[in-house]
Order: sequence, then structure tokens, then C-alpha cells
Amino acid sequence: MATWFIADLHLSPARPDITALFQHFLEHQARHAEALYILGDLFDVWIGDDDTSDFATAVQAALRQLTQSGVPVCFMAGNRDFLIGKRFAQQTGVQILTEPTLIDLYGTPTLLLHGDTLCTDDVSYQRFRKVIRHPVVQRLLLCLPLRTRMSIAQRLRATSKTQQPLTEEQLKIMDANPQAVQNAFMQYQVRQMIHGHTHRPAIHQHSLPQGQVAERIVVGDWYTQGSLLKVTPVSRELLVEPLQ
Repeated sequence: MATWFIADLHLSPARPDITALFQHFLEHQARHAEALYILGDLFDVWIGDDDTSDFATAVQAALRQLTQSGVPVCFMAGNRDFLIGKRFAQQTGVQILTEPTLIDLYGTPTLLLHGDTLCTDDVSYQRFRKVIRHPVVQRLLLCLPLRTRMSIAQRLRATSKTQQPLTEEQLKIMDANPQAVQNAFMQYQVRQMIHGHTHRPAIHQHSLPQGQVAERIVVGDWYTQGSLLKVTPVSRELLVEPLQ
């Protein structure tokens, strides 16, 4: 019995090795999971559920095979794939989660996030996020012709820094702000949090008011390997899956 968490795969036609690793994971480890949670940025760019490219179709088919085998798959949007919607859910059988989401993880109340809302030091990004994630802006984006959106996606992929490991300076500015983390723990009254986005896999201890201690588990990215979090009723493991 195990629940798996992944994030920040940034799947793209430009990195077929990562897509192959993801498909291998779905066909093997995930097939025996109690549940799989994808905490955002599954794709490097997602232009809309009407994308019928071979790449988009193949990834959706792999997810559908897993859900049809009886494994529940839950997806939470990241800053790269927030245009994933109902059609994607219907095609794959995944459940779309709102952010943040509270779950009972083997008796432990756990807060799930993509993680970008914790990175309050990146002021320019937070401003951009408020604009791009507004429902009206998203509807306008989806009103653009598919060909136009595909052209935008190609340009974004060509200039995307996420196709390579991020520099230490980039990682620092996009890391979680300690006060934002504490505020989230206090707001939702939990002692365990799981997220991605920062690309720094680790299990952090946080001291809260009144002497309480909370744990923040960060799932890593999929650039040179696959970062996996495996949780059972008695253990938590941050694992690495080598590229095929």
C-alpha cells in the first residue's frame, strides 16, 4: 500500500527521454499504487484541451491506461499547465484538484500545493500569476485559434529555461519563503505539507508557534532523473528514478 506524489516533469516533445520515463513509471510503480498525485507542471506548456498532437495524445493515453486499471490519479495545476480542464479529465480519468487541497494521508491531515504561491520573494512572478490565472484571461487565451496557441507554445518551449537544470540563483528566488510557509501551516491547521515547484527535493522541519513542529516535503523535478515521493502508512521516501 503506497501513495505516490510527483511534480515538475515539464513534459515536452523536446525531451522524449522524460516522457519515456514517465510512461515507464505509470506502467510499473504507479500501477500498484493506492493513488497517484501530480502536483503541477506535468507539462512544460499546455495550450488547451483541444491539443490533438501526437505528444499530447500519447501522454493522455498513458494516464487513461492507469486510471482504467483502477488507480486513482489526482492532478493539481502548476504555473505551466493551468489550462488543463474538464476535457483533459474526461480523456484521462484523472480528478482535477483545486489549490490548495487538504487530504487525509494515512491519518495525517496533509496540505497539497503546487508550491508557487509560497515563493513570495519572486514579486514579479506573483504579479504575473495574478493576471495569467484570472478566469477571464484564461478564457481569452482559450479563444485563440489552436494554431496560434501552438505557435505560442513552440516559442515558449524554445526559450524555456526549464528544459535544463536551473541555476543556483534561479533556484534561490523561486524557493519558498519561510513566513509564507508558516502562514500556510497556521491557516490550514496542519502539520504536514507536500508541494513541488521549487525543484529542491527535501523534507524540511518547521518550528511553529507554541512549540509545534511541522514537516514540509518538497518533490523534485524531472530533468536528469525522476523525483518521486512514496508514502505508506509507516514511511515516507524521496526516491530517484534514473532516466531510461
